[in-house]
Amino acid sequence: MRAGIWLIGARGSVATTSVVGALALRAGLADPVGCVTAHPALDVSALPGLGDLVFGGHDVTTVPVAKKAEQLAAAGIVPARLVQALEPELDEVEANLRHAPTGATQAETATLIAADIKAFATRHGLDRVVVVNVSSTEPAPPPHPAHADLTALTAALTAPGRVLPPSSLYAYAAFDSGCPYVDFTPSTGARLPALAQLAAERGLPYAGHDGKTGETLLKSVLAPMFAMRNLTVRSWSGINLLGGGDGASLTNPQANAAKAASKQRVLRETLGYEPDGDTRIDYVADIGDFKTAWDLVTFEGFLGTGMCLQFTWQGCDSALAAPLVLDLARITLAAHAAGHTGPLASLAYFFKDPLGDADHALHAQWESLRTYLAGLGGGR
Repeated sequence: MRAGIWLIGARGSVATTSVVGALALRAGLADPVGCVTAHPALDVSALPGLGDLVFGGHDVTTVPVAKKAEQLAAAGIVPARLVQALEPELDEVEANLRHAPTGATQAETATLIAADIKAFATRHGLDRVVVVNVSSTEPAPPPHPAHADLTALTAALTAPGRVLPPSSLYAYAAFDSGCPYVDFTPSTGARLPALAQLAAERGLPYAGHDGKTGETLLKSVLAPMFAMRNLTVRSWSGINLLGGGDGASLTNPQANAAKAASKQRVLRETLGYEPDGDTRIDYVADIGDFKTAWDLVTFEGFLGTGMCLQFTWQGCDSALAAPLVLDLARITLAAHAAGHTGPLASLAYFFKDPLGDADHALHAQWESLRTYLAGLGGGR
């Protein structure tokens, strides 16, 4: 299967790291550390190979992807030797990137987006394309009557003004052009009833939301531990320090609130109650693409004895996210090829706020993913 990955936010840190990583793996210049699909317990026989993938995408910035890769190398995020060795391949990817279009109406913009994706597929003779959103976090949109009904939404998009946030407009354009969609961000994306209708009509799968790369990954391991040990969590508070473009976007209070809510959901769903405390996200420009999370957990044991757990997580957001982006794109492409439709709940392992009725404990999500991949591969 020759397939395309169309990245929204294609010149950003996560997208560029994903592209550099895929090209390096394809050339045998790196090992698949952090790629879940490289785990020997998983059957990935149905997934397209890295050599079968072609990258394209949209962005609002004009910095060439090779230049962005050089900036990431200077920041210690990707090895400079890889950027130098892959410069011709990065230039080929750059030729597939387009400036995010803007029409007189959102319907016109969606048509322009779809035209770019279709031209990309035709140009490279691709069997299918998956659209992956790795752009900055958006504020949650205000409710709109058209969000609940596809016919009303289609009509509303032809009028001046904004009915859909950008992530949802891209989901609309993806579905309208016959492409599955993955939202790696906490933005609204395909999570609207009208867009679920459109995906069902077109027979398309979709996945999301908000890639699980750091603090929430630990929560999905530790919260089940407290639950299974029958210890009562009294409070769970976290402070997150982020730099880079994602951190800058979260200075918007509404975007920050959407991200924080996504990070807290695992506790409520896993414990069966919501402990005191919250998650705070602060922007620290100087740390760039790196992030630090500090969490304090207080809990009650036998005879009411009070205890606490503290942990610190420090990581590079792009290096943690990029292999998961490649995993999700490949799995979703295989799901599309297999004729699967609707929300891919079995991909909850990858997300803070997964679609569908998903268990939030990491061990349960792992088993669901393993079973799902085995089914795609015919159980081999």
